[in-house]
Amino acid sequence: MGVTKKPDLADPVLRAKLAKGMGHNYYGEPAWPNDLLYMFPVVILGTFAGCIGLAILQPSAIGEPANPFATPLEILPEWYFFPTFNLLRTIPNKLLGVLSMAAVPAGLLTVPFIENINKFQNPFRRPVASTVFIVGVTTAVWLGIGATLPIDKAITLGLF
Repeated sequence: MGVTKKPDLADPVLRAKLAKGMGHNYYGEPAWPNDLLYMFPVVILGTFAGCIGLAILQPSAIGEPANPFATPLEILPEWYFFPTFNLLRTIPNKLLGVLSMAAVPAGLLTVPFIENINKFQNPFRRPVASTVFIVGVTTAVWLGIGATLPIDKAITLGLF
């Protein structure tokens, strides 16, 4: 059985907003039938249309055949591993680098427990969670860009 967040009707601010008729979207709309019948199909069709459009506009090219005896000068991981790769190569102590990489999923596992104490669903009413999200995304993008640069410019991006 799911957990339902019920409004605190003893709150005078909430009672005043409900008296003005502002209660429908204050705690969000129910998932059934609004999201499941209307929003999800639109998102799924939009995703399919985006993937098909990108495949038509720029099809994947066949590169040169792999040569197991020629190692490239610089080996880079896939783009989604760039932030952790940059952490691993810029931290001098490799144990700290591995622990910093393990801290990413460990931090993500704590999010549901931290977020459960807040009764609001609006991100503007959760400043701590919104700040952690913005700082995390900014750091990941910064480290991802730095992974493509030489190691002396990996942290500063050559700006400082």
